[in-house]
Amino acid sequence: MRALLNSLGLTLWSSIAIILALGLAMVGYRSSLTIRDSPLAMSSAGAGVQAAPAVPRGSAARSPPSESTRSHGELISPIIGPEMIGAQAALQAGRWQDALDDVQAAERHQGITVFDRFKVHDFRAYAEFKLSKYEEAEADYEAALAAGRYTPEEAARTTKILFRVAARNQQYAKAIEYGNQLVSAGKAKPDDLTFVAQLYYLSRQCDDSVAWADEALTAFKQAGEAPSVTAYQLKLQCATDTGNTAAMSASLVDLVRLTDDPTYWNILLRLERQGERNDDDLLMIYRIMSGTGSMEADTDYIEMAQLLGDSALAGEAAAVLQKALSLRIVRDEHRERVTRLLDALQGHADADQSGLLRQAAESRESSIGELDVKLGQIYYGFEDYQSSAEAITRGLRKGLVTHKADAYVYLGLAQLKLKNFAAAQRAFASLKNVPDVSPNLLRLWGLYADTLAGQTQAAEQGAPRQLQLGNRY
Repeated sequence: MRALLNSLGLTLWSSIAIILALGLAMVGYRSSLTIRDSPLAMSSAGAGVQAAPAVPRGSAARSPPSESTRSHGELISPIIGPEMIGAQAALQAGRWQDALDDVQAAERHQGITVFDRFKVHDFRAYAEFKLSKYEEAEADYEAALAAGRYTPEEAARTTKILFRVAARNQQYAKAIEYGNQLVSAGKAKPDDLTFVAQLYYLSRQCDDSVAWADEALTAFKQAGEAPSVTAYQLKLQCATDTGNTAAMSASLVDLVRLTDDPTYWNILLRLERQGERNDDDLLMIYRIMSGTGSMEADTDYIEMAQLLGDSALAGEAAAVLQKALSLRIVRDEHRERVTRLLDALQGHADADQSGLLRQAAESRESSIGELDVKLGQIYYGFEDYQSSAEAITRGLRKGLVTHKADAYVYLGLAQLKLKNFAAAQRAFASLKNVPDVSPNLLRLWGLYADTLAGQTQAAEQGAPRQLQLGNRY
């Protein structure tokens, strides 16, 4: 369990790094849109400087460096005009270091205005950002923002840049503050809220991380967007770190429902398997593990085969061990045990198979449905799924079925093998009408039935289901 959760932790940290990189890349892309064909506006009150018309406000998207040097009626002075024109030309050409050199030359002039200094910080921050000098870019963006010369739209955009850059510089508290500013200004997107949740997690503040993750999930729902896998991952990781088993299970259920990924199924089912002492219920869990492709250890296959053998389902038990051998996951120290167990199970399976015709005749003549259900389970072990579904259906119609939960489970499994996803979903959903099913198993099979809904839709549309975090098939 710990190894699985550690693996999940690596995935989570990778997710944080990827989102951060994407955030910075998007900042760079949006910024680059605004330095093309944007003439530099200056005061013409000086000789030898050619004034250029200011771009009208709102004529294009604004991003640092801002489209025009006019802000609240202010213009850049001709003192630094030549250097700033050169800097803008260098930015347009992608010559970031040349732009930085020109801006630094402009700053060395005497008598530059407060607005000039603001534009120096604005241009220099962008050049530094493109040169991956994130610490220097952060300082210059902060100075430009503090000057108060940005329009409200530019200020919000610069705050979002600082939000990401401060996180990139591992200044999590400062990044969180910028995130709060975006929220207060009504400029935060659901992804921004998720990012704040990540920052709180990196700051070892799990309560705040979970709270922001919930805020993000609410925002995604309100925006009509798919919920964030990362937000649920953060909730799961915090629950794991604090040892909150109930919260772990709840987060895993959400992740399974969202992704149907075997990794989350594996962790959830292993968590639910801990402390399970009832063999019938334990076998039920193994059946879900098998159905979701989340069985990984050879001990899983060995224990499932033993439980199936104890239930007089030798054919299926032998098939489970044969699958483990074919996957080459049986460890050397378990190989002799597996071989002996498989030989014993295969002998019982051969006897069951030779007596199928006799047992089928007996079950058909009987008024007791239990015999048909047992026959259907045996058919399932020999991969005769059509006969399995027919026998179990016949038994349920007759009634007097002792183990109704097993009947519905095997009926659902057989229909699933036959690609009758809607029928499989109905069979698993019927477990809620069985009085002796434990609430825990009812919840797990209900979740499994829910994940079949996507497969049902895909089957009706004739296309494979696309999962967000990998496909089970």
